[in-house]
Amino acid sequence: MHSCGILISEEPLINFTALEMPPKGFPIVQWDMHTAEEIGFEKFDILSQRGLGTINDTVRLLEEKRGIKVNIKDTTLSKDEVKCNDYLSQGRTIGCFYIESPAMRGLLRRLKCDNYKVLVAASSIIRPGVAQSGMMHEYIFRHNNPDQFEYFHPVFEKQLGETYGIMVYQEDVIKIALHYGGVSAADGDILRRAMSGKSRSLSALQKVKEYFFASCSNQGHPEELSREIYRQIESFAGYSFCKAHSASYAVESYQSLYLKVYYPLEFMVSAINNMGGFYRTEVYVHEARMSGGTILNPCVNKSEYETTIYGEEIYLGLMLLEKVESKLAQLIPKERRANGAYKSIEDFIKRIPIGIETLQTLIFIGAFRFTGIPKNELLLKARLLLGEFKPEKRFQTLFEEPIKEYKFPELKRNVFEDAFDEIEILSFPVSCTPFDLLQTKYRGTVMAKDLTDHHKKEVKMLAYLISRKHVPTKRGTMYFGTWIDVEGNYFDTAHFADCLEKYPFQGGGCYLLLGIVEVDFHFPTITITKMAKMPFIPDPRYSHDEEKKYEAQQRIREDVSMTFRAPYPQEHEIGLPRKRF
Repeated sequence: MHSCGILISEEPLINFTALEMPPKGFPIVQWDMHTAEEIGFEKFDILSQRGLGTINDTVRLLEEKRGIKVNIKDTTLSKDEVKCNDYLSQGRTIGCFYIESPAMRGLLRRLKCDNYKVLVAASSIIRPGVAQSGMMHEYIFRHNNPDQFEYFHPVFEKQLGETYGIMVYQEDVIKIALHYGGVSAADGDILRRAMSGKSRSLSALQKVKEYFFASCSNQGHPEELSREIYRQIESFAGYSFCKAHSASYAVESYQSLYLKVYYPLEFMVSAINNMGGFYRTEVYVHEARMSGGTILNPCVNKSEYETTIYGEEIYLGLMLLEKVESKLAQLIPKERRANGAYKSIEDFIKRIPIGIETLQTLIFIGAFRFTGIPKNELLLKARLLLGEFKPEKRFQTLFEEPIKEYKFPELKRNVFEDAFDEIEILSFPVSCTPFDLLQTKYRGTVMAKDLTDHHKKEVKMLAYLISRKHVPTKRGTMYFGTWIDVEGNYFDTAHFADCLEKYPFQGGGCYLLLGIVEVDFHFPTITITKMAKMPFIPDPRYSHDEEKKYEAQQRIREDVSMTFRAPYPQEHEIGLPRKRF
């Protein structure tokens, strides 16, 4: 089933074809998109994505909480705005639509991207088609060194001057096919369909290829150049963007960046509520904290179903508690709005139908801290109250029964118990950083902000793993890692196959890293030679249980993405010259 292909018809579609209702609940026709086009129907791709949700929610939140109206549809407000361009060139784009991934942030820094036109190009260059052709690195070189290359044929200078003679968009491939290869416009459209993954006829594509080489030969073009150009054209298949697509993506990227720059807390709250983007919730919580926000655990008297903000205080939403059912998480704030704040845990139990396990989750996360009663005492009280409570008394409010007072022994809690409760429930600590939970006090010799000053030097860093990406190479599997240092700043690493055999990743958490810094066009990466995962302190909640002392650490998450494609060509394998033929 086509994920977003919509047919719009003047008559009911059952006049033309049978309809099928699959389990997903959307009626589908019996044709593919090519048959629909041949019959005379237009197929529309109607998509929705969470980036728009984040933007719209931020605008709504600003008006609701601060009375600020932002006309985000006015692109003159955000596009090429000075402070936004500064963030863009530094790759400070976590949370922003399409430009937040480690690869994209690295590309922005390598290009020193500081305007809309460069961002449009970057949005297409990052696509696998350009990278597969080897042209992404070449584009970076030419962008940074515009006087160190020649257009290797006049057609490329005339048609692709804006992109330094490199094919970046679908239109560029068609231009070269027409003006260099001499193919017809109709054959150019066959190439376009092939590039967008929509070609059905391999035989038609083969005929275009044969005609392309014959035409190039008739025009006297060097065979070596023609073969290299067609290699690049083939690498685009199924992956390239048209320029309009890249341009519209760049507009949305700028809109989200503008909101991040000027309203970072509201923007990050909206990113969390839209379930983020490339990263897990923890990363957006970290961004909010780095932007000056105070992050607070869910509270039955302050939190909503979604994460919300009061000034600079951000209350995590009840929806983030996996062990609390969605209906109950929505009922808690709904009941509070209808009948006032909860006065005590007894009052809460009378008003909310809840079981002991769910109530314990709320206690462990600190949702009843407004009572001033320690968690241990609340847990004991909850068991006693639910043990004696009768559901039919839940709505008796006319004659309130006196609340029994219990005397509990004073139970001391370790300062880090809350952090381990948070890890168990949210998969990340809120009341402290992961670095605070380490057994070691060592914090590394270099911080992320200073890496560009250490080109070709060995550094030792202590870092918290954010994400890693699997990348196939001709020498085996490698990974790119993204980390934060103890100051909260991001940096990137490269892990080659020989190193991974000796020093593999061991799940989420903090690692001690040793490696060589490589600065590539303003962007530093550490090539790792050794690494070791650093242990947390024993969980103080299980001081007498050897098996459970280190269980919570295993709940720390990492974002892992896999890549299934052929390895990108190395620089020496690319036939594209920097001198004119």
